[in-house]
Amino acid sequence: MNLGNDTFKILIATDIHLGYLEKDAVRGNDTFVTFDEIMKHAKENEVDFILLGGDLFHDNKPSRKAMHSCLEIMRKYCMGDKPILFDIISDQAVNFGSSRFPWVNYQDENLNISTPIFSVHGNHDDPTGADGLCALDLLSCAGLVNHFGRSRSVEKLEISPILLQKGSTKIALYGIGSIPDERLYRMFVNKQVTMLRPREDEESWFNMFVIHQNRSKHGATNYIPEQFLDDFLDLVIWGHEHECKITPARNEQQLFYVTQPGSSVVTSLSPGEAVKKHIGLLRVKGRKMNLQKIPLQTVRQFLIEDVTLANHTDLFSPEQPNVMQKVQAFCQQKVEEMLEEAERDRLGNPLMPEKPLIRLRVDYSGGFEPFTTMRFSQKFVDRVANPKDILHFTRHRESKDNVKEEAIDFDMLLSRPSSEVLQLRVEDLVKEYFQTAEKNMQLSLLTEQGMGKAVQEYVDKEERDAIEELINYQLEKTQRYLQERRVEASEEKIDEEVKAETEGQSGEREKRKKMRAERKEKRKEVRDGADEAREELTGLGGRREDEVREQDCR
Repeated sequence: MNLGNDTFKILIATDIHLGYLEKDAVRGNDTFVTFDEIMKHAKENEVDFILLGGDLFHDNKPSRKAMHSCLEIMRKYCMGDKPILFDIISDQAVNFGSSRFPWVNYQDENLNISTPIFSVHGNHDDPTGADGLCALDLLSCAGLVNHFGRSRSVEKLEISPILLQKGSTKIALYGIGSIPDERLYRMFVNKQVTMLRPREDEESWFNMFVIHQNRSKHGATNYIPEQFLDDFLDLVIWGHEHECKITPARNEQQLFYVTQPGSSVVTSLSPGEAVKKHIGLLRVKGRKMNLQKIPLQTVRQFLIEDVTLANHTDLFSPEQPNVMQKVQAFCQQKVEEMLEEAERDRLGNPLMPEKPLIRLRVDYSGGFEPFTTMRFSQKFVDRVANPKDILHFTRHRESKDNVKEEAIDFDMLLSRPSSEVLQLRVEDLVKEYFQTAEKNMQLSLLTEQGMGKAVQEYVDKEERDAIEELINYQLEKTQRYLQERRVEASEEKIDEEVKAETEGQSGEREKRKKMRAERKEKRKEVRDGADEAREELTGLGGRREDEVREQDCR
């Protein structure tokens, strides 16, 4: 691709997670060092702008250190006298309508921006609270980030693109910040997501879409299938998923390309995070594009390996009296080999942190027993960045068909390692708890869904008033209902009325559920009847064709 005044150069990155483990003595500065490297690549390549795909911060309410470091790095690389060579020709009041300064930052007469940043928000740094603000809004107000892709509606979504032009090349940049996957899935299914297109010369635009959602299927509706996206798109930049799959992959059904840059920091010791971390330098000229992978040099190494003890019967067996010591020696040898591999990979790269992340997953099924990892970890405390969780014991589970589901033991849950607990969804735990609770402990005024959401806000985003606001809202709603019914102000009468109303609502829900099931059954009968009719018509058609052929032969 020949470069010239018609070529856009865009640096793309997602899931930087500034502030992750910032209090850790070894890994505390990892996110800030790598962010500085990303911004340095943008300056060295003289990009037109930087495009971020969400989760710039790890916490919804970043610490002062995280925010200060972010501002420092952005001011260092984004401000200067380098001229901006592209124009925005769309209505900026629509593109940046959620900002108090609804225009792109490089056109602000009070700012001297040389490298603009455009970003959607992720699920870690999404808007919360009464004012619906997030960390990106602070950066937007400071004039360092152009925050786009905001949506306040929970029922429908209308995405208006930022229209960019450089010479003869025109880019329509679409984006949506993180939305709960189930809600966005429902919007797509109900045809409530509309992507607006430029009125003139639709086919002359290069259409890019930035999305921050689950790409992998985590449940029936807990992801966004690529097939939901419009087929006029040229490139989809997918955030949220941490595994680096930055090479554009073509969706053969929708005929667009998808790039998944992945995270720039390891936030979970899983196989997807062990893939080499990259950012992308995207060049767009006309309707053609080229994506250059840029490996990140400052990312801490992460090596992961799986071993199954039952596959090493030549070394030990469960019946041996000293099997535990042999297993420990075997695991120690494996970790030493991984450290040697990390040392070889680090040669010639002084920017890479000295201590790597090591994870050895040990399958102890087949009669073996796990051992205490505390003493084992002490042997590597000065050589690895994660000495407390080098080993992870797993056991091959029976198939789900043969395992009877049991109620959650919350005492056992709290004793689990934090890495396992974090993988459970809070709303599922709340629902399970109240479903298995005694009758007198069941919720009457609050729903499991509402309570689950409030607890999620409290845990994940430190919204201390989330549960209180839910309770106050439900109390006011109940009080209005009692006033309308003019219920006598005695405890017994109020309890009776609330109980009756709750049972009535429960009955209505069951009634609606039954009606939905009946409608579903009727639709199935209609479909079956239609299939039979089609088969019959196909058979008749075949017989008629045979009759015609016989007449032709005569």
